[in-house]
Amino acid sequence: MVSPDEAGFSPALPARLDSILSAAIAEGAAPGAALAVGRHGRLVHLRGYGRLDHDPSSVEADAGTIWDLASLTKVVATTTAAMILEEAGALDLDRTAGSYLPELDAPDKATITVRMLLTHTGGFEAFAALFREHRGRDEYLEQINGRPLRAPPGTRTEYSDWDFVLLGMVIERIAGVPLDRFLEERVFGPLGMRDTGFQPDSALKPRIAPTEVDTMRGGLVHGFVHDENAWALGGVAGHAGLFSSARDLATFARLMLSGGSLGEVRLLRPTTIARWTARQSGASSRALGWDTPAPGSSAGRFFSPRSFGHTGFTGTSIWLDPERGVFVILLTNRVNPTRQNQRHSALRRAVADAVMESIIDAPLIDWETRLRVRRGS
Repeated sequence: MVSPDEAGFSPALPARLDSILSAAIAEGAAPGAALAVGRHGRLVHLRGYGRLDHDPSSVEADAGTIWDLASLTKVVATTTAAMILEEAGALDLDRTAGSYLPELDAPDKATITVRMLLTHTGGFEAFAALFREHRGRDEYLEQINGRPLRAPPGTRTEYSDWDFVLLGMVIERIAGVPLDRFLEERVFGPLGMRDTGFQPDSALKPRIAPTEVDTMRGGLVHGFVHDENAWALGGVAGHAGLFSSARDLATFARLMLSGGSLGEVRLLRPTTIARWTARQSGASSRALGWDTPAPGSSAGRFFSPRSFGHTGFTGTSIWLDPERGVFVILLTNRVNPTRQNQRHSALRRAVADAVMESIIDAPLIDWETRLRVRRGS
C-alpha cells in the first residue's frame, strides 16, 4: 500500500473516507463495511468500518471480512469466465444460448444469443420467486424455458437474473466442470484470492458478514448465500453466490486495470477487457456483463464514460476507471436485518465522488457538464 500522494491523490483522502463511512455506519446505512481504493496498480486505502452485525459485541469489520457479493458475482465470476472461454475460442457470443443448452427450446427463446444474455436484452422478466417451489439446475432451466418473455429478444434492455443463471449454465456445459471449480482453477486460485469463492467453508463463518433475517430459512442468513434463487440452485449460480473480501477484490481490480495480467498471472488480453467493458449501444449503459456510468449511478459524478462496474443487492459495488487508473470497491451488508434499508445508495455515490475529487493530477468533468457539452449548450 502506498500513500495517497504517491498515487496522485490528496493526502486528505483517507480522513475524508473515514468520515464518510463512519457517519454512514452511525446513521444505519449498514452494520459494517469495507473499502478498497487504488490507483495505477497500487493500493491506497484498505480498511473496514463498523461491525459484522448490529450486536455491539459483534466482530469489527476489516480488510479480510468476507461479504456476500450478490450480483457482483455476475462480473467478477461469470463474466470473467465467459471472457476466458471466448478468448480460447470455446464460446461464441453470437451463437444462441439454446445451441449450448438444448433444453432451452421454447420457440420464443430460439433467437436469444449469448451476447443478449450479457447485455440483458434476452427479453426475460426481471425476477420470479422460483425458489418457493423449485430446486436445482434442471428445474430452473425448465421453468425459465417455459415462462413467457417480457419482450422479443434483442428489442429491450431489462436487467434480469435469468440472463446470468443461463450464462452460468452455458459456461458449465462448455467447460465440463461446475462454475465454482472452473473459477477456482482458472481465476481465484492463480490470483491468490483465498477469501473468494462460492459456498464458503464453515470454518470461515466468524469472518463472514451476515445478511438478512429470513424466516423461511430459519432466521439470520449467515455463511450461506442471501439470494434465494442462488440458494435454491445449491449456492453456486451465475447471477449470485460469490463471497469475497475487499482485499481480494482489490487484487481482481488491479488485474482488470492492468490489462489482464498481474505478476506472473496472464489471465486475459488487454483487447478483450477493452471490448467487453465498452458500452454496447446508445440505448443502454450496459457493456458485456459489466455496466458503465450514467447520471445518477452508483459511480457518482466523476467516473469517466470509459469506466465500468457493477452493484450487488446486499450493498456491494465495484467501479474501475481505466482513464485515470482508479478503482473503488465498497462492500456492505446493508440488508442486515432487512432489505428495506436503502441508505447505501447515497453512500456509494459519496464515496465515489470523494475518491475522484481527491485526484490532484487529472482534470475532472462531472456528468451535468458532459451532458451540456453533448447538447451543445
